[in-house]
Amino acid sequence: MDYIKISAIIITRNEERNIQNCIDSIKDVVDEIVVVDSFSTDKTEEICRKYDVKFFQHVFDGHIQQKNRALDLTSNNYVLSLDADEVLSPELQQSVMAIKKSWDADAYRFNRLTNFCGKRWIRHCGWYPNAKLRLWDKREGRWGGYNPHDFVVMEKGAKVKRVKGDILHYTCETISEQVLKENNYSDIISKGKYEQGVKASIVKIIYKTVWRFVYGYFFRLGFLDGYNGFIVCYIATLGTFLKYAKLRHLHHQKI
Repeated sequence: MDYIKISAIIITRNEERNIQNCIDSIKDVVDEIVVVDSFSTDKTEEICRKYDVKFFQHVFDGHIQQKNRALDLTSNNYVLSLDADEVLSPELQQSVMAIKKSWDADAYRFNRLTNFCGKRWIRHCGWYPNAKLRLWDKREGRWGGYNPHDFVVMEKGAKVKRVKGDILHYTCETISEQVLKENNYSDIISKGKYEQGVKASIVKIIYKTVWRFVYGYFFRLGFLDGYNGFIVCYIATLGTFLKYAKLRHLHHQKI
């Protein structure tokens, strides 16, 4: 039976903890794996080269830029994108294999289920189903959005389907690691908003911060995830505060 060929793309930077599991979850599903690495200083390259992957290195200049660079290095028109800390669940592997035999859309969207600190899968807080478009015809779409919140932008009228199975996301091992990630993201986002001319008053900082916790913990049922749900929502709230506080600081620096 004929089937379409899929290229997988992954961008990396010091991902020795995750990259093997990521590649193992797709090596029997896709026909090509392209890794674009930002000059890792750990064993990421060594691990990747144990597999039949195309390994490239390039200075990191943004999530969107790096992912589009990987996209341009693929040999096939159909592309599956994963972050290095993600794997395909067995059910999603089967779904992708079925799609290869019967491609009937321009793109496919997967639910993403996130593991917090190795303790629990978070099913609320706005973290699930958190659907992501990760399999598509590259002639119909490229990475866009704003760093670090990138997403695939499809041509107008593109047909997108949702399929069974989850991307399993292993986001962090410790609370400190999650806080550090939120802090780093707030740097990127605040600079991006500053360049767009967005401003942040004290009232806006307070409103956005309070609403982020209320939204995640109550409206998105974060309390059903117990203690870990509270921690997830609190750290997300901290990230929101830092994002707008840093944005206000950037504007005041220029006065």
